[in-house]
Amino acid sequence: MKKLIAMLLALAMCLALVACGSGDTSTGNASASSADASTEEASNTEAESNVESETDTEETEDDGESATLTTVTEGVLTMSTNAAFPPYEMTTDDGGFEGIDVEIATAIAEKLGLELQIDDMDFDSALLAVQQGKSDIVMAGVSVTDDRLLVMDFSDSYATGVQVVIVPEGSEVTVDTLGDYVIGMQRATTGNIYCTDDYGEDHVVAYDNGITAVQALMNGQVDCVVIDSAPAQEFVAANAGLTILDTEYVSEEYAIGMAKGNTALVEAVNNALAELTEDGTIQSIVDKYISAE
Repeated sequence: MKKLIAMLLALAMCLALVACGSGDTSTGNASASSADASTEEASNTEAESNVESETDTEETEDDGESATLTTVTEGVLTMSTNAAFPPYEMTTDDGGFEGIDVEIATAIAEKLGLELQIDDMDFDSALLAVQQGKSDIVMAGVSVTDDRLLVMDFSDSYATGVQVVIVPEGSEVTVDTLGDYVIGMQRATTGNIYCTDDYGEDHVVAYDNGITAVQALMNGQVDCVVIDSAPAQEFVAANAGLTILDTEYVSEEYAIGMAKGNTALVEAVNNALAELTEDGTIQSIVDKYISAE
């Protein structure tokens, strides 16, 4: 009987040990599963992090692409101008364009891998075309002024412009007495602005272009014409009886106008100008149209 009780006790102890072993095994499996789940979750989190990182990189690259050079027409650099401003821009017999600004713009377009398109219009319309996104650049002997800087951005200067006074030979007009006479000039130019500010609207008559202003002078409708030196020499050479006063009216810098905030284009144009200046292209173009004398 004692043996039977001892055997039963031994069997009970074995069963208890087996049960405890089963419990420990289950706990071990649960811990292992938990660790595997944690590992899998960490892997998923890392993968998601990598995806987010790649997305951020793509967005950054996209932002970079949005700052790349774009033009009004793909593959084309559109230039607005007033082709009645020799020797900077003028028409040819076959209806084309030539001049200092035309050749410089052509060289810039080639540097940028673009085709140049020239749109001829009134000077004030040429300025507005850039502001309204109808052209990429405006070149027409454009000077940089505080008012223009409010609505346009400009390249570095590529030429110096000097405003002079055209008068009939024998005229008593001088730079110091301009305010006593009627002055003709091209509308929306700095000459127009300066003369209006200095002498008032009653002494100023603005015309669509320099040619018309000079014709008005020849016809006795105005007493003198204020205009840039280079075109002034062209007009005097083509019209007997006119001369240029020895004293300059004002000196200023020419630059290329572009839409406000178009930093990519401004940078590209400035880089091209720097290269063209460095290799002597700009000076050779100027020398072609304006003699050293």
